[in-house]
Amino acid sequence: MPTASRKKTHKRSGTLYVISAPSGAGKTTLSRMLLKKVSGLKHSVSYTTRAPRKGEVNDVHYTFITEKKFKGMIARGEFAEWAMVHGNLYGTSANRLKKIKSEGYDIILDIDTRGAMQLKKSCKDAVFIFILPPSMQALKKRLVGRGTDAADIVARRLENAKGEMAGCRDYDYIVVNDRLEKACNGLESIITAVRLRTEHADNKLINNFLK
Repeated sequence: MPTASRKKTHKRSGTLYVISAPSGAGKTTLSRMLLKKVSGLKHSVSYTTRAPRKGEVNDVHYTFITEKKFKGMIARGEFAEWAMVHGNLYGTSANRLKKIKSEGYDIILDIDTRGAMQLKKSCKDAVFIFILPPSMQALKKRLVGRGTDAADIVARRLENAKGEMAGCRDYDYIVVNDRLEKACNGLESIITAVRLRTEHADNKLINNFLK
């Protein structure tokens, strides 16, 4: 009968990579780039009560639901984390995380800082990454340039960004998004390093050397 350690070598449990950033710093764009570039990686689609933006697809970018349904999921304990962000509710399905990890995939989860800190308490083996803009001026330019928010909302997002960035030292890694390709390479390097950790090594291969 195979031992538990041998069973584990057939299909490892995936690693959860939690990425946070102030609005406009580029975490969504970087996550999409990373998914195209790195194999064995999947995105966990979050639930939200906000309306879809132009071009967003349900169950691809987010799962869009009503506030009533969202609160029902909270009551049933279906979220690994959830938070109110800019007046809308966002949450991560515990079942979705469990399913992706059980399939052996690593997970990219781009969420706000409050949700990330909730997961930090419950997911001890997760890797936490914070994306910083090169400057507040650059962040403001990006928020204004995307043209999706009114001036007062941009101002509120910039004010919120200061508080979010104050907690960046609570993360394992910090990546500055001054250039997308450079920042994406930094994220890829983090994933490569984590995958090469001793605890993720192929025990079957190692045992063959020890026979």
